[in-house]
Amino acid sequence: MAWVWIGLGGAAGTLLRYGLSLLLADRTLETGWPLGTLAANVLGSLALGAMMELADGATLFGTDLRLVLGVGVLGGFTTYSSFNLETIRLAQEGHAARAAAYVAVTVVVCVLSGLAGLAAARMLRPS
Repeated sequence: MAWVWIGLGGAAGTLLRYGLSLLLADRTLETGWPLGTLAANVLGSLALGAMMELADGATLFGTDLRLVLGVGVLGGFTTYSSFNLETIRLAQEGHAARAAAYVAVTVVVCVLSGLAGLAAARMLRPS
């Protein structure tokens, strides 16, 4: 049954990511930065940090909730493959500095977001 819940979570995450990309499409064209992918990865990192702390020991119909939310929903929501492709495209289009900045911003901000999510969840969790 875990496969079903994780698969449904992944489908939900993918739809959320697509919606976010549509929402940010105009800003992406204005800035030249792949904002939909960046936003999904930053928000996903934040949520994963919080979820790992808050969902510890929780289940969904007998399935570890961290698998459903982490592997399923957030695995579908975040996207390394799009990040990789967009970085390569920026470089191929002659924007090597923008590509390098995109990589640096993504890595640093996603790690910081994950830490922020973990810290926020720890503050919310009853002692």
